This record gives sequence, C-alpha cells and structure tokens, in this order.
Amino acid sequence: MTLVPGRFPYLPKPDPLGNLCYQPLLPISLSRGRQAIQALALLDTGSAINVLPFSVGLQLGLDWNQQTISVPLSGVLAGVEARGITVTASVASFPSVILAFAWTQANAIPVLLGQVNFFAEYDACFFGSRLLFEVKPK
Repeated sequence: MTLVPGRFPYLPKPDPLGNLCYQPLLPISLSRGRQAIQALALLDTGSAINVLPFSVGLQLGLDWNQQTISVPLSGVLAGVEARGITVTASVASFPSVILAFAWTQANAIPVLLGQVNFFAEYDACFFGSRLLFEVKPK
C-alpha cells in the first residue's frame, strides 16, 4: 500500500528581532504511557538528533532523575545537559512510530525533529518557494 504524503504549510514565527519568518513546523502527537500532547515540531535537517524541550518532557510525565542515559548536544545547545528517552509519535493519519529524543533542560527551543531518528522514519520534501513541505512514512 502506497501512502499519500501529508502536505503542510510553513508557519509564520517571529525571529529574535521580531521579524516574521516561515518555518516547516509539523503538527505532531507525542505520547508516553497515558500522557499525550499535541505539539508543533520544527523539521531540522541539520540537527543530528531529535530534541525535546524540558517542559514538553514534563507534560509527558517524564521524571528527569529517572532518566540515566546522558546525551551530548552540540551547536547552540552544547553544554546543556540532555537525557535519552523514547516516545510514541503520530503524524497526520500515518501509523505511529517510536522516536528517540535528547530530552534537554532547555525550554527556549521548539521540539526539534532531526536525522536520528525522525528522518529515518519519515521522508520529507521541502518546497520553500511555495512555503509547503510534505511528509510520509518510509
């Protein structure tokens, strides 16, 4: 069975200077156990790993002190402590997948979807000039 890609618009978001820029923000459902949330996640092809802000992990019922796998971060998050976790993720009407995240103590970031393992589970095609992107399972 061939799945039709989900098509999503780039969404406006103010940059640090207050100017509007458009970003590929994907509506995604994240769940762990009985806790589930809806989030807008930034598709970041330059991110090596998926990253989860601290507050989102708390909303999913995670306990920082129970997470024992340390994950090193780089870039603007270098030096910020992070722990490895997994959550169930759902995009559009596609089947759910397990995504691995670096759960960081930072909150001033969106949910980031990176190479490990969002782009291993989904294909994405960006149409920046049309402010659209498509996502479909592998």
